[in-house]
Amino acid sequence: MSEAQIKTRRRSLRIWINIPVRASGKDADGKDFSEDTQTIVVNAHGGLLFLQQPVKVGTDFLLTNRDTKEEQPCRVVTLRGPLTDKGMDIGIEFLLPSPHFWGVDFPPAY
Repeated sequence: MSEAQIKTRRRSLRIWINIPVRASGKDADGKDFSEDTQTIVVNAHGGLLFLQQPVKVGTDFLLTNRDTKEEQPCRVVTLRGPLTDKGMDIGIEFLLPSPHFWGVDFPPAY
């Protein structure tokens, strides 16, 4: 594998799936929020979800899988696209390893 492939390689496979979740934390103004939403894409290290609430990159919050009630601390790592009727695309990463949070077994990307 080339050095360029190693640098761009993902840590785990992405899966396009809608999983109902609740995001709870502080919004961009520092006010408490709790919002029911859904994922767009997930992987073993985090995912992408819709969020109506404005947040900032670097914001920590609690994500709850509404099916299993499992909770996972997360961090906002990207904000993508314009706000739509579903919300803005928010890229998140888990703060603690949780390979089974989504209820999906992830094979390695390579």
